[in-house]
Amino acid sequence: MSKLKANIWGTHAVKAAWTNTNRTIQAIYVTENAYRDFASFQAVQGVKRPAPTSVSKKELDKITGGAVHQGIAVMAEALPEVFLSDVTIQAEQAKKSVLLILDQVTDPHNVGAILRSACAFGACGMILQRKHAPGMDGVLAKTACGALEHVPVVFETNLSRAIEQLQEQGWMVIGLDERGEKEISDVKDHKKIALVMGAEGPGLRPNVAGHCDLLARLEMTGPMPSINVSNAAAIALYALRS
Repeated sequence: MSKLKANIWGTHAVKAAWTNTNRTIQAIYVTENAYRDFASFQAVQGVKRPAPTSVSKKELDKITGGAVHQGIAVMAEALPEVFLSDVTIQAEQAKKSVLLILDQVTDPHNVGAILRSACAFGACGMILQRKHAPGMDGVLAKTACGALEHVPVVFETNLSRAIEQLQEQGWMVIGLDERGEKEISDVKDHKKIALVMGAEGPGLRPNVAGHCDLLARLEMTGPMPSINVSNAAAIALYALRS
């Protein structure tokens, strides 16, 4: 049985982790076909990195559990923990800040895709409920395409309490709900916005929704009343961007 282990794979995810000076990389595995991609970013100034281990595609398939790995994978330690105060203090320096709160969104593909959109549209961070959060590696990291290294992720035990703390600091907390009384584009004129999104199907839990300052919806003009949570996050972040 192979002793080789990896928890992040895919060119973009590995490159972002490898070049992140806050990441400790224990090992990197590269196939012959992917070595050129690795060579383009292997030097990281001031950070010690392990030498690459050459593996076959078959070996890497086994290490990653048959995932789409693009010929490269790493075994990385978890990023240092980020706290809500870290994000809010940093947000005070920005002209405008948007923070995402995911209420029991547990699918790693969805969370990874939301992280990618959060990174693309400049969200200052993401809050997940500690008990209902997927692992910050593997499928999630691959789907996020490197965004995991750029968007601070905060884990909170009680989302309602976290919302209260944000409100005490002047954040406008908006729950995304198809029954919202306003459209998302009508509530963008706030310096600090926390956007709360629920899982597909159940949506926002009543207690979490009740803690929001208001509920807003995406304008839907077609026959489908709702869309995938990761798509909704991208549209909402775009609508709130300025």
